[in-house]
Amino acid sequence: MKKYLLLFIIAVFVMSCSKKVEVKGKITGSSPLERIEFVEASGVGTLPLINIGLDKEGNFSGNFEAPKDGMYVINYANRQNLIYLERGQKVNISGNGATFPSEYIVTGDAKKNNDFLQATQKFLGTYGAKVNLNQLMSGDENSFLKGMHKVEADINKNMDELAQKNNPSKALLEWKKNDIKVTILNLMANYEMSHGPMSGNPSYKASKAFKDYETKLEDDKESMVKTIPLYRQYLLVKMTPDFQKYAEANSKGKTDITTSELFAQYLKTKKDLSQTAKDYLLAFVMAQADIHPTTPANKIDKIKKIIDTDIKDATIKSDLLKMQMAITGLKIGEVAPEASLVKQDGKAYKLSENKGKPYMLFFYASWNPYISEATVPVLKEVVNFYKSKMNFVFVNVDDTKDQFIKTSNSLLKGIQGVNVYGEGGMESDIAKKYGVYGFKLPCFVIIDKDGKIASRSFVNLGEQELVTILDKLTGLSAPKVAPNAQMQPGLQIDPSAQQPAPQPASPQPAPTK
Repeated sequence: MKKYLLLFIIAVFVMSCSKKVEVKGKITGSSPLERIEFVEASGVGTLPLINIGLDKEGNFSGNFEAPKDGMYVINYANRQNLIYLERGQKVNISGNGATFPSEYIVTGDAKKNNDFLQATQKFLGTYGAKVNLNQLMSGDENSFLKGMHKVEADINKNMDELAQKNNPSKALLEWKKNDIKVTILNLMANYEMSHGPMSGNPSYKASKAFKDYETKLEDDKESMVKTIPLYRQYLLVKMTPDFQKYAEANSKGKTDITTSELFAQYLKTKKDLSQTAKDYLLAFVMAQADIHPTTPANKIDKIKKIIDTDIKDATIKSDLLKMQMAITGLKIGEVAPEASLVKQDGKAYKLSENKGKPYMLFFYASWNPYISEATVPVLKEVVNFYKSKMNFVFVNVDDTKDQFIKTSNSLLKGIQGVNVYGEGGMESDIAKKYGVYGFKLPCFVIIDKDGKIASRSFVNLGEQELVTILDKLTGLSAPKVAPNAQMQPGLQIDPSAQQPAPQPASPQPAPTK
């Protein structure tokens, strides 16, 4: 009996310590070209934690390591919504392809929390339509403050009633109340900045009552900065004028200084901010200002140094480095990582087989909408022009090997190159090592004859920088094209765009140079 009791205790312990969230469900009327992604809403990297395909009936399933209990974003068909998840949960999600995830039903372990979340969102939509925000924003300060107090009281009363009905977790209820406080704080920041010009009183300064209310709303600063990206934006809005003065005074004559460098130096002067707040704010500014697909190598080195020296939180540090690698690619000059790959006949394939000759890695999947009509025709031209001097490796990241065989046979038939499969698709060894995500497919990486990374990740075969690298490595000279020609649809990579704010005020931009 003791033996079975011990096994039961061990099983319960393992379940309680699990960091995985298991998700499954059905989206009726869905498209097989669409994918479902989950992103941590409060993180700094905003990279998808999982990319899940749907079968022809709309069924899907998968599991992912959840960084923490809290708010996540569901992405589907360029639409987003929030969902509250806890580690170790088994969650069932259903909806209709025409409205998902704007509308969805949750059953399983996460039902109570998300019934509460959806009920509060529904109330806020109805309540927000009744509040004359323009009148409040254009009125005198006393009327504005009374209006904000009433808004906060009305919403909190409704949330407490919904909490009695739905019994959400204590953490979710606290998050939602903080979320409302942050929304009001943003409205107050907008009022403080705009009231002077709008009222014809350029010397307007907020009263003590105004500042006291702000202080009251910020009674849980540490939790807010950790869990609510909109609060980080609020803090940046508040410090923007001061930072701009600092930047002007400390950037004179420094032509190559980055916004991240300046902001990191500026934060060292802010003794009133916690290290946690500094980490999140610096990460936010770095993601917005200096981590983008065309960041030059010297700036990437600076970014990595700042991450290493100025960011103290290990998770934030790791997430930023992952995001930087996903967006700009592996470091040029490093040895190209080997990864587990198989050919159509099931035999293993190693990238090092190309050593002695430069080669291009082409990552693709059948569900990517640009492949057949935009990418493949151009790829064929590129291969035909350079194939005498370099190799081509076409890496498929579909969900199954069968789909890989079908896709490669139909899509790449007649194009010279090696067709290989990353087992596990988007969760494969090669996808992780090369920072391949759904938002950057298809993508291309060039490796030189010594097996070293020779380019950043490209998503457009027509970019002149890519053509220049190919010409340099092969000794050939490609025909020139019109400067503005796009060989395939461009791709905008903005990680922060994956964080939908729950009905925010319109914040000012983050500090820039």
